Amino acid sequence: MAPVITPVTTSPTLPAATTVVVIGAGIVGLSVALVLAERGIPVTVIEKGRLAGEQSSRNLGWVRKTNRGIADLPMAVAADRLWAKMPERVGADVGYRQAGILYVARSEAEMAPHEAWIASVRAAGLDSRLLTPREIDALVPGGTERWAGGICTPSDGRAEPTLASSAIARAAMAKGAVIVEQCAVQALSRTGGAVSGVVTERGEIRCDQVLLAGGIWSRRFLGNLGISLPTLPLVASVLRTAPMEGPTDMAVGGPDFSFRKRLDGGFTITQRGALQTSITPDHLRIGLHYLPTLRAQWHNLRLGYGSDFAAYLALGRRWRREAVAPFERLRTMDPPVNEGLIQEAMRNLIAAWPAFADATIAQSWAGMIDVTPDSHPVIARVPSVPGLTLASGFSGHGFGTAPAAGALAADLVTGETPLLDPAPYRLDRFQ
Repeated sequence: MAPVITPVTTSPTLPAATTVVVIGAGIVGLSVALVLAERGIPVTVIEKGRLAGEQSSRNLGWVRKTNRGIADLPMAVAADRLWAKMPERVGADVGYRQAGILYVARSEAEMAPHEAWIASVRAAGLDSRLLTPREIDALVPGGTERWAGGICTPSDGRAEPTLASSAIARAAMAKGAVIVEQCAVQALSRTGGAVSGVVTERGEIRCDQVLLAGGIWSRRFLGNLGISLPTLPLVASVLRTAPMEGPTDMAVGGPDFSFRKRLDGGFTITQRGALQTSITPDHLRIGLHYLPTLRAQWHNLRLGYGSDFAAYLALGRRWRREAVAPFERLRTMDPPVNEGLIQEAMRNLIAAWPAFADATIAQSWAGMIDVTPDSHPVIARVPSVPGLTLASGFSGHGFGTAPAAGALAADLVTGETPLLDPAPYRLDRFQ
C-alpha cells in the first residue's frame, strides 16, 4: 500500500494553451511550476496518474549534503536554503526539520569513503565532521554496536514526502499554475522542428516550452522521440512504524539500515545496504554504461528475473501520435514490497539500537528509482528538440534537491541566469 498523500483538488479541464507545459507532477515538476508561477509565467502541469503518486511520496525524505559528489554539492547546498524557506513560501508545514544526518561505519574500510569525502569538500565550508565511537554513543544513546566511527552534518535535515509535494502544488496553483491529473501526454507537437504543444489523451494543448520531469518514465517518452536517456530502475522497500520513542531526532544511516524520525512520531526505516532490480530489456541495451558502478556496488544489489521483463515489453517502446501510450496502460508504477528486505532492515536496526525491538510496523511500501550511470540527474535542454528541457534521472536524490533542481530547470526553460552551474547535469555527458 502506497503512502497516503495529502489530497489536492486539481483542475478537471485541460487549457487550450499555456506558455510552459510540465510533464509529470512529481516534486521536481511541481517545484518547476511553483517557480514559474511566482515569476508570472503561465504553466500547466500534466500528470498521467495522481500528483506525487510514485517516488515523490515514497522516498525517505532526507535532505542532505553529506556524501554528495563534489559536482553535485552546490545543488544540495542551494536546496538546503530553499527547504528552510519552504514553509513560509508555500504557507504550510512540509515537515522540514534541520535535525542533522549521521552515517555510522563498522570498520575502517567503511570509514575511508567518509574521510575522503570530508577532505574533498573542505573548501566548501560545511559543518560536516567525522565522529568517534564515543561521540556517536552520545548523539544516539542506547546502541549496542561498537562503531569504528561516523560522519555527521548537523545542518542536514528531512521533510515529509506525503506533505511537501501537495503543499508545493497548492502554492503553485494559488499563484496561477494549472495542474491536471489522470491525463497522459502521448506526444509532442512540433512546428519547424521546435515544440509547439503536447498531445494528450484529452486533446492538444499549445505551448512554447515543455519541461519533461517524468521520473522513471522519461526514458520511455524520450525513446519514442529517438533520444536516449540512460536510466535503469531500482526498487527500494520502505516501512514506517507507529509513533514511538526513539534514540535520536537525527536521521541515521548504517551500513545495512537507516532510520529517521517522522512528523507523526513514528520512524521511516529501510535496508540501506540493499536495492532490488529486475532485469529488463534496458539492462541489455545500456547496461555497459553502469559497469563501474556495478563493480563498486554489486554487493548492494538484489537481482530478479521473470515477469518484469515481459511486462516491460508489453508496455511498448514505440507508439504513434494520438495512439494509446504506455502511460495510459500503467498510470502508477507500484512495485511490490520486498518483505525480506523489510525484515532485514528491522533485524539489523534492532541489533544496533534495541529500542526498536518495541516498534510496531504500521505500513510498508516500495518505490522505483530512476538511476543514471553517474547517479546525477539530467537537467538540461534537449538540443535535438528546440523547446524541450529535461529534469529526470535523480537517482534517489530528487526529493532532497527538488527545490533547487526545480529552480535550475525553470531558469533553463525561461533563459534566466541559472541558479547554479548546469554543466554537471548536461545530457551529452553520456554520449
